Amino acid sequence: MKNIVKIALISSAACLALVACAKKQQPETNPAAEAAPAAEAAQSAEPAMTQAQADSLAAEQARLDAERLEAERARLEALINQIMSEDVYFDFDRSELTEKAKELLAQVGELLLKEQRFTITIEGHTDARGTEDYNFTLGAKRAMKVKEFLAAYGIENSRMESVSYGKEAPKAQGETEEAYSQNRRANFRVNIKQ
Repeated sequence: MKNIVKIALISSAACLALVACAKKQQPETNPAAEAAPAAEAAQSAEPAMTQAQADSLAAEQARLDAERLEAERARLEALINQIMSEDVYFDFDRSELTEKAKELLAQVGELLLKEQRFTITIEGHTDARGTEDYNFTLGAKRAMKVKEFLAAYGIENSRMESVSYGKEAPKAQGETEEAYSQNRRANFRVNIKQ
């Protein structure tokens, strides 16, 4: 019996020693599982956006978009008006560009280079003197000279077309040199390609 008690005591001591010497193991945890409750707590702390707030935000964004579009439209309209307000004038019975005409066309060329969406129609005109056929031919030559200058300036031919009106669309009425000089011109129609 003493032996049994000794064995029992030795066994108990060995078990205690094993338990005391063993490393304490940390329980395994999943960081994502721990983060999920924290994220849920943070979400519940932030107030949820109401439908009215979402609608208000959408309306404000639509208003800002409309303002941007209107500003862009106004900018394009100002550029178009700048181009259309200027005419290229020619000497009597001539289609050669004057120095003043070249200066104006350089400005038009700069605008067209900056705004690639613009396409133009160049309209050639004459005064009332001369036959109808002669004036249509002269108007076409004037429009072509303008187109050639702009092409040399770097504007693609695909963005320009020319048409002659001869004496059919005068700018000024009358049979005076002042009226005639205003009608010997080329002017522009501007389109915006989408």
